Amino acid sequence: MALPWKLHGDGKNVGALEVVQPGERLSWPRTIGFGAQHVVAMFGATFLVPVLTGFPPSATLFFSGVGTLLFLLITGNRLPSYLGSSFAFIAPIMVAVQAQGMGSALFGIFLVGLLLAIIGLIVRVTGSGWIDALMPPVVSGAIVALIGLNLAPAALNNYNKGPLTALITLAAVILTTVLFRGMLGRLSIFVGVVVGYIAAAFQGQLDFSKVEKADWIGLPAFQIMDNPFQNPALWAILPAFIPVVLVLIAENVGHIRGVAQMTDPSVNKVTGRALFADGLATLLAGFGGGSGTTTYGENIGVMAATRVYSTAAYWVAGLFAILLSLSPKFGELIATVPAGVLGGVTTALYGLIGIIGVKIWLDNRVDFSKPKNQFTAATALIVGIANFSFTAGSLVFNGIALGTIAAIVIYHVMNAIGRVRGTD
Repeated sequence: MALPWKLHGDGKNVGALEVVQPGERLSWPRTIGFGAQHVVAMFGATFLVPVLTGFPPSATLFFSGVGTLLFLLITGNRLPSYLGSSFAFIAPIMVAVQAQGMGSALFGIFLVGLLLAIIGLIVRVTGSGWIDALMPPVVSGAIVALIGLNLAPAALNNYNKGPLTALITLAAVILTTVLFRGMLGRLSIFVGVVVGYIAAAFQGQLDFSKVEKADWIGLPAFQIMDNPFQNPALWAILPAFIPVVLVLIAENVGHIRGVAQMTDPSVNKVTGRALFADGLATLLAGFGGGSGTTTYGENIGVMAATRVYSTAAYWVAGLFAILLSLSPKFGELIATVPAGVLGGVTTALYGLIGIIGVKIWLDNRVDFSKPKNQFTAATALIVGIANFSFTAGSLVFNGIALGTIAAIVIYHVMNAIGRVRGTD
């Protein structure tokens, strides 16, 4: 069977004004090299989510690779993307694990994936215009920002367990960003973790007992989600997870627009397929013990730097991830990252999630002289950062859920009244 990619030029060189399209590839040795580069780019962020949430890193890596291959299949090899762990899941996972255990968090991830897949099918029929209407930039920016800033206490908690290690890690992240150009500069989070890990080793903070006992080859540590029909209390964690659907929509749509701008505008036509594919990948991860997935900005950075948008490289990356997940020893090694390292890296990381929300406002030139935009963003951020909560029966709405609701309701109510009264 013929492979779907045609060779770009001589397969060795990319001209200064050329782009390797999704349906093209370079020579296979070069393609494998680019695939390995995508693994490195996604790895630092992807493994952090299971380490922070207590999920098995090997299972997360496995579903990340499988999800990427499914994504490429469903989008017909038209949309280059790696599906890595989404940081939007961290806060609701922590809430669910504390309340009902890991199985309940997996159910929440499963439901997010199911809802996203359904939305993808709807978008295939109706188009994506209604998404833009429901979540204009002021709303989507506020939701993304409050999810990151809501996690600030978690970063502080890890910092307090190893202040010196955390400071060294944070300094390494910041300095790597400004000291190095190209690929190394883009991997500042990964480099920071490595430097912090070395610092922790000198301080005797590492424990390799589980690494020594683990096998070199074996299946990932799969875990089945809890059954909500056997344990109705699981439904109470849903308000914490549902806002994540909106974030995944925004991330996927933003990814598609970025790739379309650099390659071919027709890529926008696969928006529905992309949402469905990410939903299916997240659904499978939740069912079997992995973290929820999203399209990865880290890998977009690699493509922008190399001008190679070939989906063939992502097939290589997905297969690499699956192979790495089949080593329990590798998974246990990842799990040895100490709290101090996590405290340093998440101080920057969670703040960066918040700044992404601000960037959405700036990129879309949100006019904050308008009261509807002021109150939408201001109220949502305070509710999210302070982690307001509300209980209705067995349902508990945390700051992320309430902040998301506040952003959507305040904007649309003020917008509607303003138009009727002429005060907009």
